[in-house]
Amino acid sequence: MAHVALLLHHTHAHAVEVARSATAWLSDHGHEVRLPEADAHHAGLPELACDADGLTADLDVAVSLGGDGTMLRTVDLVGDDQVPVLGVNMGHLGYLAEVEACDLHSALERFFAGDHEIQERMRLRVEVRAGGGRAQLGATRSFPALNEAVLGKTPSGQIVAVRVSVDGEDFTTYRADGIIVATPTGSTAYAWSAGGPIVSPSHAALLLTPVAPHTVFDRSLVLPPTACILLEVMADRPASLSIDGRSEGLLAPGDAIVCTAADHPARVVTFGRRGFLGILKAKFGLNHAIP
Repeated sequence: MAHVALLLHHTHAHAVEVARSATAWLSDHGHEVRLPEADAHHAGLPELACDADGLTADLDVAVSLGGDGTMLRTVDLVGDDQVPVLGVNMGHLGYLAEVEACDLHSALERFFAGDHEIQERMRLRVEVRAGGGRAQLGATRSFPALNEAVLGKTPSGQIVAVRVSVDGEDFTTYRADGIIVATPTGSTAYAWSAGGPIVSPSHAALLLTPVAPHTVFDRSLVLPPTACILLEVMADRPASLSIDGRSEGLLAPGDAIVCTAADHPARVVTFGRRGFLGILKAKFGLNHAIP
């Protein structure tokens, strides 16, 4: 018997149907199914609700039913416990989801039969350090991230001033809409929109990308995975911190974040169906034959 967690997109109606179908299929095959409490109630399966501590206990696989956002949430919940994640695409083509909803049962059969691979993807560890001001983030001081951490301007619209140091050496102070520290997986997310390079997720690296900087130097830096990047909020205005697209609060001048490689990578289930270049070609319409 395997232990399987299901996580689903909360605004995608089809995700509820797939979750209920998958639950029935897994139960019929003798497997235990569990869902986070909010997901269980949303899917109408309250009897399968599990608290955060119990979700990953002896867990064999976590199935993400949604898009890349649901995958990010799933990895955030189970990544530190090294649980593999199977992504099921419920909408537009994403970079992370491996299978389509109609193929979920056959994908689960292949997983249980060992007919799959596990791809490891580097994650970030983002530590918040209070300085001259007080970071308005409650008791939490450390966050995992599969895509990126961003220090950016607040809703008032004023640019931020961020001092960047790498491995203890001052680099420069950016005045910009924001500063992104991304993983290779995150290189196709916000960092790409800001003009950063696309990096295969099979690599391990830290990408530092300014967003609309008020400086001549506006290029990304690709740093080794061993690098320690410190971003300190300067001047007289706060900056907002977001992790994988989630707002985590404000940092005051003097506060900082430190970005390093996380101890444990994300573990993503793959079946060799879509290579990284194939995903890029489909995403950007590059499949047309060259005459």
